[in-house]
Amino acid sequence: MLTLKNISKKLGNFNLSDISIAIPAGTYYVLLGRSGSGKTQLLELIAGLSRPDTGEIWLGSENLTSQRIQDRNIGLVFQDYAVFPNMTVFENIAYSISSGRKSRNFVKGKVFNISSELNIAHLLDRDTKHLSGGELQRVALARTLIKSPRLLLLDEPMASIDASLKDDIKRLFRRLNREGLTIIHVTHDYREAVSLASRVGVIHGGRIIQEGTPDEVFRKPVNRFVARYSGIRNFFRVKFMELAGEWKALCNGNLIFSLGGNSFPGEGLLLVRSDDIRISSGIDRPCSENCFRGKVTDILPSEYGMEVSVDTGVTFYVDVSADTFRQNPFSEHSEIWISFPREACIVLHEKKLD
Repeated sequence: MLTLKNISKKLGNFNLSDISIAIPAGTYYVLLGRSGSGKTQLLELIAGLSRPDTGEIWLGSENLTSQRIQDRNIGLVFQDYAVFPNMTVFENIAYSISSGRKSRNFVKGKVFNISSELNIAHLLDRDTKHLSGGELQRVALARTLIKSPRLLLLDEPMASIDASLKDDIKRLFRRLNREGLTIIHVTHDYREAVSLASRVGVIHGGRIIQEGTPDEVFRKPVNRFVARYSGIRNFFRVKFMELAGEWKALCNGNLIFSLGGNSFPGEGLLLVRSDDIRISSGIDRPCSENCFRGKVTDILPSEYGMEVSVDTGVTFYVDVSADTFRQNPFSEHSEIWISFPREACIVLHEKKLD
């Protein structure tokens, strides 16, 4: 287990502040945050490129805080790959094990094995200047993995990869993780976290503001920042009230939402994920606790199919799959119903809005 205990580090006008996380062995941990949030700086502290001002870094029972980078056996793959341009692919991969008393046959065997696993054995004699982004990524990864690191750190590993190659790289990372390698992957891309992570941490302004499984973090965001980062677009300022023994939320003076679970009086935000909303183009009101008549104001293609904007007095953004849209076609200005269960309502009280 990797454990960070109260880590703080001042970097010019920026501070990493009191970061404490525990990452069990075998976890695929994605650290999600915007540029300048402290993601890469935290990786560099774990790798040993810099040391914290306060706090401790432990790997299992070993305190790494003051250890040199070469003694940690932690692999770090940089965003720009940092391959040596004056060396062949073979020489790049072999670099970290070429010194010492290793025989040439031992080095060749190790390089061939790791390059075969990563499907780049046919590139070993190539000059790195003429490789694609995906090939450079695999070379950098092979150079790191050949030392059998205890922990793999990935700094924005998809940033320079063509979209057509990203799925292949993701499959590679998932396989390495399934084989037991603990991975910490930093990114600004919410979709990478959803597709890869077994645990997610969201970092903002040098602090970890939420951590948990992807479902816990993205289905139950603790504040507006995490909610926006996880793709939620439906935000409504509401007043909470109890009616007939059930909690409701009043929006825009007349729209009433039914809420799941317990709530509290006062004001706050109500959030609904776009993919939790259903659209019905029929005349009959669907059976749901939250059901509203509205008019389609916009239809835009999206990665999920279509994003439909619906005016019910307030605007809802709804994700509709391509298949659903083909089966139930409608157009701008169509009168439709939208509906969603009360469990889809995410409540943020005023104290959690920052």
